[in-house]
This record gives sequence, structure tokens and C-alpha cells, in this order.
Amino acid sequence: MAEYVEVDVRGLSCPEPVLLAMDAMQDHPGKLIRVLGDEAHTRKNIEKMLEYENKSGQTTVRPDGCFEIVFQA
Repeated sequence: MAEYVEVDVRGLSCPEPVLLAMDAMQDHPGKLIRVLGDEAHTRKNIEKMLEYENKSGQTTVRPDGCFEIVFQA
């Protein structure tokens, strides 16, 4: 089973979710990062950040309406 660094950004306002995801990426190079969020604009902003950083992530929308994005730092 893969170990993740989990970043829970549910309920946070921009730009904090993107900054926390970037901090996790910088603090844990090579690790898998899982970002949990609940706002569509947060998801889009994190996906844009990953694109800017030339990283790819896998986004999943959960049954509770939240999303998770998993990517390698």
C-alpha cells in the first residue's frame, strides 16, 4: 500500500490550498501527495499549479462531493 503525505484543504480559501500543496511538494520530494478538497475552483487551481510545475496528478471526485488529487512531488 502506498504511503501518502495528506494535505487536507477542505474549507480553506484561496490561495491557501495551493500554497499548502506547494509546501508539501517542496517538503517531501519524491513522495506521493494526496490533496483533499471540497471546492471546484480549488481543484482547478491545484491542477493548474501541477501543470505549471510540469507534474501530472490523478483527480478523483468522491461520492461525498469532495475531491482528491494524487501526485508525486
